Amino acid sequence: MKILLADDDATSRLLLRTTLAKLGYEVEVAHDGDQAWSLIQRPDAPQLAILDWMMPGMSGPEICRKVRQRQDAPYVYIILLTAMDKINDVIEGIEAGADDYVTKPFHTQELSARLRAGRRILDLQHDLLAAQKDLEIRATHDGLTGLLNHVAILDQLQAEHHRGAREMKTLGVVLLDLDHFKRVNDTFGHAAGDEVLRESARRITVAVRPYDFVGRYGGEEFLIAVPGCNAEQTIRLAERVRREISAAPVVISEDKIPVTVSLGVSVAIPGEKIDTGLLVEQADRALYRAKELGRNRVEYIYVPQETPFAIESHGASR
Repeated sequence: MKILLADDDATSRLLLRTTLAKLGYEVEVAHDGDQAWSLIQRPDAPQLAILDWMMPGMSGPEICRKVRQRQDAPYVYIILLTAMDKINDVIEGIEAGADDYVTKPFHTQELSARLRAGRRILDLQHDLLAAQKDLEIRATHDGLTGLLNHVAILDQLQAEHHRGAREMKTLGVVLLDLDHFKRVNDTFGHAAGDEVLRESARRITVAVRPYDFVGRYGGEEFLIAVPGCNAEQTIRLAERVRREISAAPVVISEDKIPVTVSLGVSVAIPGEKIDTGLLVEQADRALYRAKELGRNRVEYIYVPQETPFAIESHGASR
């Protein structure tokens, strides 16, 4: 494990560096407080640090205070190295943000024990952050496909809609549904159906742009938010998705399951006051029309703001 050692005294620094190396640590050295603060701010900075209290530039407690003021930065476990062992000095160092302290001259066994305590804290923090990240992913992603779940994709659509309104940019929406999916479950079983959903999700992500947002809307339905695209561009993207999904059957064991998809497109146009609910509703109506016209096709419906129930349909079948 890497550790930052900051001490301006050459003799003390050499002794500490040698001791830490014998204890199995990779040591990065700073000769004063300003250099130590610069090293701590690097993305790959050590998460364990031994800082001398009194140094040229920033002192150890000053560095502690600046480290604790940072937001969204990895935690640094800081041990202050000091010759001041009065209780008021110790309290000052801890209140500045230090986690522990070692008095000069130090004892190797004591230093080793305090470093082990620091590593335990960092390990616990790492496990806690990993668990938190896992919970965040579970809360926002579909467990089967790994895509954004229903709530998360609608939240993302809302965010992109607001951004498009601010920047006067169009926003395309694609709602798609796998054709005759019930037959897949009835013929090949639900496990095969799950695999078809997973593979379809993968093919969708291959067909869209890196900055588009894809979510599982529900069952065999998927929703795509397409920032910055007008109707023609969104239809072309929907066609890419359609071709990617239907290009080859999904192979499961000895079975080859053909898959096609029907897609509905809607677009938010800058200056029109249309909410995301109506956008999804328009895409859903276009999807329903694609089903009526034979499936495995893209349909687009534009509903002007002034006449919310007027329908203009532009099929894009292949």
